[in-house]
Amino acid sequence: MSGTSADGIDLALARISGRPPRLSIKLEAHHHVPFPADVRKAILRVANSEPTNPAEISQLNFALAEEYALAAASACKAWRIPMRRISLIGSHGQTIYHQGAPSSFLNHSRVSSTLQIGEPSVIAERTGVTTIGDFRPADMAAGGQGAPLVPFVDYLLYRHPTRSRVALNIGGIANVTVIPAGAKPKDVFAFDTGPGNMLVDALVEKFTNGRSHYDKDSEMALRGWMLPKLLNEMMSHPFLQKEAPKTAGREQFGRAYAEKILAWGRKHRVKPADVVRTATIFTSLSIANAFLKFILPRIQVDELIVSGGGVHNSLMMVYLAAILPGFPIVSSDRFGIKPEAKEALAFAVLAHECFHGRANNLPSATGANHPAILGKLVHGRAR
Repeated sequence: MSGTSADGIDLALARISGRPPRLSIKLEAHHHVPFPADVRKAILRVANSEPTNPAEISQLNFALAEEYALAAASACKAWRIPMRRISLIGSHGQTIYHQGAPSSFLNHSRVSSTLQIGEPSVIAERTGVTTIGDFRPADMAAGGQGAPLVPFVDYLLYRHPTRSRVALNIGGIANVTVIPAGAKPKDVFAFDTGPGNMLVDALVEKFTNGRSHYDKDSEMALRGWMLPKLLNEMMSHPFLQKEAPKTAGREQFGRAYAEKILAWGRKHRVKPADVVRTATIFTSLSIANAFLKFILPRIQVDELIVSGGGVHNSLMMVYLAAILPGFPIVSSDRFGIKPEAKEALAFAVLAHECFHGRANNLPSATGANHPAILGKLVHGRAR
């Protein structure tokens, strides 16, 4: 998995058996490989809609696959497991464009599209392991928004006969999966709440001239003060008012939005630390807003399970707990899932289900017209 933060590749080693609803999922290990600086720069340039051309996108598609294959080899070495023992690889790929809601294009009135790069054929050839990638298009072809896809796995991991749970992942974008007590798949609903780490990361990177890619230990935010006028302006973002299902990405909260916040800061001559603190609070408040507007009116929440890199932003978590009192907030660690490994684990499960020819989307989460088998299979090297 490499997400919207584009900081690197997360790999999860998973042992999976059975079939839903009694699918056994165990996370065995996790490994992280940072992207080389030039690769990350190229990803962000393309994903932020800066000037590019088909040749660069095509080359990056294959170059990223080489990075994924090297990361797989690095992980196997770290885990002391030979590649030949790996049965299947699931690769989400790197999203460079996602438009979940259909719009008019050419002579078609309803066109939505998505593009994840990191060619699975290259991964399968380099590793020799059958690889499944490109999960989102099949859901969109079935009338869905192609996201979020992780709720399918959240449901398998966290459903409970008497407890209502919400799984919150704070990656580049924050998203929730709402699992009522005793829920059937059709009862689950999920959506993106807005920015996760993406906005804070972009601001920190700008303010430090690229020396830091994120606010480690909330160090910069803790030196600043909240800017109420800026926070009010950010909370008026139209995405926060949209009904679910809905998805977000760099198109809403990427570099263009960060530049808008930076321009506000320059105009009002405020300190960088104040802007970062306000953006941190905005992320927490936008998540809480989703609970107050779209979740708590529908169900009583008994437990909030958090994963993703945002778990390690202490200030973000403090604000979230303060705004959402009344139910425990726990890390996915409590369920044996390292927060950084959660999404990589999810795509291992999605790949497993695709390989066995079983539907692996939740129409109640994506808006698809029916369950669908997501993913494109590339056979491993002939033996």
